[in-house]
Amino acid sequence: MTRRYTARAAVTAERDAQGRTRCTRLRSDGPLALRETADAVYLVGAAAGPLGGDVLEIDLAVGPGARLAVRSVAATLVLPGDGVSRLTVRARAGAGAHLDLAPEPTVAAAGCDHRSVTEIALAEDATLRLHEELVLGRHGERPGRLHSRIDVTIGRTPLLRHELRVADRHAGPAVLGDARAAGNVLLVRPGLTREPHAGDGLAVLPLAHPSAVLVTAVAPDAALLRRRLARGEAIAQVAASAVGSAAAAAAAASCS
Repeated sequence: MTRRYTARAAVTAERDAQGRTRCTRLRSDGPLALRETADAVYLVGAAAGPLGGDVLEIDLAVGPGARLAVRSVAATLVLPGDGVSRLTVRARAGAGAHLDLAPEPTVAAAGCDHRSVTEIALAEDATLRLHEELVLGRHGERPGRLHSRIDVTIGRTPLLRHELRVADRHAGPAVLGDARAAGNVLLVRPGLTREPHAGDGLAVLPLAHPSAVLVTAVAPDAALLRRRLARGEAIAQVAASAVGSAAAAAAAASCS
């Protein structure tokens, strides 16, 4: 396959005078088609790929006090082609803003050579949910080459630098064991657990920032990976649920 797309899509979400979030910019380009719904902005693949040689960028801007959820309608199948394919997502969230970025899985097909970079800059009191799933090859095939990197900052302080490299002969037992799928959920908001958890292909890791937790999981398939990530996310939010329950009980007691 020979094709070289260079495309850049963009979304800007801003809070209006009534406190509602509106998308003031929704720019599709090439294979990156964006569609707004009542609950999220969806990425719709307008062409196959990414293919080798494609350079794709998505810019997300969430203004102060605004809320933006970004999803995709299907998995992203990364295919071989002429050179390295690249997908870069750059996001900014202003004061009091919330970004929920959770696309469907990326599948690294045999022979691909793909670089994925997610760069997120948060204001000091912005909140975030970042969900990433990677599947190493289609059924019965070895994966191609995949390099995934996540860089997140809060204010001017680095919060997370996370990277996964998979060679076309698999990452080896020292990296992923016999797992065929790997994923992360990064949560940034007050009230998350500060207790680490590990076991059954799952780790819940409080970060140095008091309002951030990283959930990581590996699994033999995408379905189990998603269940493990959901379990890890629930564990990470136990502290917030406990605080909410305690506050509700205290309020009920004060009214009785």
